[in-house]
Amino acid sequence: MKTIIRTNEAPAPIGPYNQAIVVKGELLFTAGQIALDPVTGQMVGTTVAEQTEQVCKNLKGILTAGRTDFAHVVKTTVFLKDMNDFAAMNEVYAKYFSEESPARSAVQVARLPKDALVEIEVIALIS
Repeated sequence: MKTIIRTNEAPAPIGPYNQAIVVKGELLFTAGQIALDPVTGQMVGTTVAEQTEQVCKNLKGILTAGRTDFAHVVKTTVFLKDMNDFAAMNEVYAKYFSEESPARSAVQVARLPKDALVEIEVIALIS
């Protein structure tokens, strides 16, 4: 019914959760990703643009391990520390999604793990 996805191309979970779960071989649900370097476990970048770039690299690693890619993402949720950073996040985000962009929600939150500036989770079809 469900398959756990684990890859060294994204940070290891820092709690009781998995990087992603595939349901019935059809849908992949990722955990929220922040800008942690998968090798060092340290935060990458001090700006929302730099952190969004690392978040997308982490998501790419998980999507690849789950046999899918950004073109098959159907829904994203973006959590921002400050909604004033939306434009800078969006500029980087747009590089990873085609003209057929997924549905998206973006919200400002009080605080993110490790004091990250951005966290993104995705739902994707298995290609």
